[in-house]
Amino acid sequence: MWRDKPPGLKILWVWTLGTAAVLVANVVRTRVRDMDTLMNNTEEHHHQQQRHSAAANSETILVPESDQVIREEKSS
Repeated sequence: MWRDKPPGLKILWVWTLGTAAVLVANVVRTRVRDMDTLMNNTEEHHHQQQRHSAAANSETILVPESDQVIREEKSS
């Protein structure tokens, strides 16, 4: 059946499927980028709240190149 089709029609099908694949890939890439941005903003906001609340109650030391926070409680 595919062999009976003219070459122009085959090229048209390849072009159509390729275009559809590119469009789907762009949509997926955009959605993943948007979700990543949303997750990073939410995570950053969460870390800022933790730092703010920790700074109000204790002296906070941030360790460079690490997500760990070392806290020293203030003695009143």
